[in-house]
Amino acid sequence: MRILVTGFEPFGGQSVNHSWEVAHALQGLVLAGAQVSAVQLPCVFAQALPAVHQALAQHRPDIVLALGQAEGRCDLSLERVAINVQDARIPDNAGRQPIDVPVIQGGPAAYFSTLPIKSLVAGLKAAGFPASVSQTAGTFVCNQVFYGLQHAVVGQGLHSGFMHLPLLPEQAAHWPGPSLPSWPVALQVAGVRQALALLVAHRQQGLSELKQTGGALN
Repeated sequence: MRILVTGFEPFGGQSVNHSWEVAHALQGLVLAGAQVSAVQLPCVFAQALPAVHQALAQHRPDIVLALGQAEGRCDLSLERVAINVQDARIPDNAGRQPIDVPVIQGGPAAYFSTLPIKSLVAGLKAAGFPASVSQTAGTFVCNQVFYGLQHAVVGQGLHSGFMHLPLLPEQAAHWPGPSLPSWPVALQVAGVRQALALLVAHRQQGLSELKQTGGALN
């Protein structure tokens, strides 16, 4: 079994994007025989989806967990749905700021996560990590990657989706405006590792049931 975890390069003038710090910390991890590979994605609308497609072709994963940072989040946020729109509140790292542009022309209005998001949240909470289901991944590059990922793997039987992470304390301390929640990077790494372990167990159980019943993996 193969797991792909993605994170983003820094954006918006910041020096770090901890979604990549977390993903990179998990590179090479083996969970119940499942190997983790980490890939950094550019925070550029024109480049992010080609990077996703390249990573999928290179690693041929069974599970994909894309990570992104989100100011204001106070827990590990499992995204339910990606929508077919790019509506950037700030320019991306190439200076592009699309407004009301489809992620994929002619694509469906939305894709749902194929991760078991409710059981993931329950499992994370049981392990002591605050977690929730989020109903929006925004309309910036995070949502674009989530939508493009789901579009690329539809019908392939992968478990794939997106998780937003809180800011780091050092980021929150310098963020303009009101005080924002934050988690230390080690805690975020531990939480995402737990999420991956739960995903591996879920998929292994599904494969076992598939062998017994001859049904479809879901």
